[in-house]
Amino acid sequence: MMSLTADQLARIALDAGKLIMEVYSTDFDVERKDDSSPVTEADAKAELLILDGLKAADPELDVIAEESVSAGHIPEHGSRFALVDPLDGTKEFINRNGQFTVNIGIIEHGKPVMGVVYAPALNRLFVAEGPDKAWQAEVKPGEPVPASDARLPLHIRPCPEEGLTAIASKSHRSPETNAFLDKFKVGEIISAGSSLKFCLLGAGEADLYPRMGRTMEWDTAAGQAVAEAAGARVLTEDGEPLRYGKRERGYDNPHFIVYGDVTPG
Repeated sequence: MMSLTADQLARIALDAGKLIMEVYSTDFDVERKDDSSPVTEADAKAELLILDGLKAADPELDVIAEESVSAGHIPEHGSRFALVDPLDGTKEFINRNGQFTVNIGIIEHGKPVMGVVYAPALNRLFVAEGPDKAWQAEVKPGEPVPASDARLPLHIRPCPEEGLTAIASKSHRSPETNAFLDKFKVGEIISAGSSLKFCLLGAGEADLYPRMGRTMEWDTAAGQAVAEAAGARVLTEDGEPLRYGKRERGYDNPHFIVYGDVTPG
């Protein structure tokens, strides 16, 4: 039985966002991990805060977190566990464009069932309370979790007759992505960083998001929870649901597509 609530996840994410923005306002250092990807003190500090918060809220919950995995700490877990990316979009953080997020997703039997994505520089909070209920709110880092009357329900929008709005990565655009988009009547392509891409689709600000590059489970779990709770579908290129707990793959994902009110192609 799940004892953890979406409001608790939101509280943790807002506190992590406050810590991240404190680092963001300084002349922080950038280091490189073994895979050459960038990391800052904000990544490490936010992860510790999130891990402590999850342990206090649900001591039995196993957590797979990006920086811990980088350090070689991958816990054994059952069918229920958490996936955490304390600072998704480190490149966006370093470039100071604001499009980075805190991601906390809860997985049950391979499926994201609850999740929070918080963009602290944009004051945008996205919450999936369960498989069919998601909301967004404007809230500053560290502020209280918004009350019910400040929560706007998230729903994908009807497919626009004038053409789809496709959303693609600022940092990872490939010829394969462009070839996929050529299959659809696309009126506009917008860019966004981090897991915001899932959330903007769930908020009805875009219709299609193909990701034809490598991602890790902690990059996508929370965003997928939000998008699917808003009515989107997240499918692999083979048309199968994107699932989690892929230990045999090292927790990386196959290519996937997020569809709003769009027939999969």
